[in-house]
Amino acid sequence: MKIAIIGGTSQMGRWFARFLREEGKEVTLIDKDPALVEQTSRELGCLPGENMASAQNSDAIIVSVSIDAFEEVIQKLAPFTRDSQNIFDITSVKVMPVEVMHRYIKRGIILGAHPVFGPGARNACGHNFVLTPTSREEEHLASHVETFLSGHGGCVRIMSPEEHDRLMAIILGLAHFISIVSANTLVDYGKLSEMAGVQGVTYRALLTLVESVLSESPELYASLQMNLPHLRQAQEIFIDNARLWTDIVNRNDRQAFISRMKQLRQTFEANNPDFGKSYDNLYRLSGR
Repeated sequence: MKIAIIGGTSQMGRWFARFLREEGKEVTLIDKDPALVEQTSRELGCLPGENMASAQNSDAIIVSVSIDAFEEVIQKLAPFTRDSQNIFDITSVKVMPVEVMHRYIKRGIILGAHPVFGPGARNACGHNFVLTPTSREEEHLASHVETFLSGHGGCVRIMSPEEHDRLMAIILGLAHFISIVSANTLVDYGKLSEMAGVQGVTYRALLTLVESVLSESPELYASLQMNLPHLRQAQEIFIDNARLWTDIVNRNDRQAFISRMKQLRQTFEANNPDFGKSYDNLYRLSGR
């Protein structure tokens, strides 16, 4: 099977190239920097593609480019697609990319996909994938992809692009937003070096989350924050609740604090059968 990866020198492009090469697939990498394409292809045992036309003889195409560049890339790719091809995008947003692919690609079957993990993953085992078909043809393709990924230990969920983006506003957008704001707070507080010597497990977990986000590409995170359609609503809810809890603390309203925290615990317990393991998991995360 021949597979072309548009944006093949990106981090996730490289991840899929390695994954598919290990499956014995013939992989062609296509990207805007010819020298980097040649170098990456040699490293991964792939074929270097000169331009979009290099994708036309492949059985499947994976588009691994930034959300900001997505429409331009799809416009350039569209003339080189064929009826027998499957075309996937792996961006972290789904409504806009799926709509763009339907608008420009008139040959081949498209499928929105989102590997909900980073390029540091060793393989697919235990990691989440979301597929967002919007027609019967796409549902049929999604079923085949689900079988393939599940066979490698992946956890596959199928949902609409709209539902995906609503969930990712929290799973990615709000989690990243809280991490970045927390990082800014820690810096402004001005005691980073002093806190390092007296940190507890909870602070260490916060620091792990903050530093993991800061170590990633600012361009990628900016793109996510600006393009997740439901993120502003999630941010507003978070900010409103930050004000509410600040007011409770400033009023020294001990009963309100305890009551609200108990209510939150009950809700989380009802929705997570493993809730009681969280404290132990926190210690495992800290390595203690």
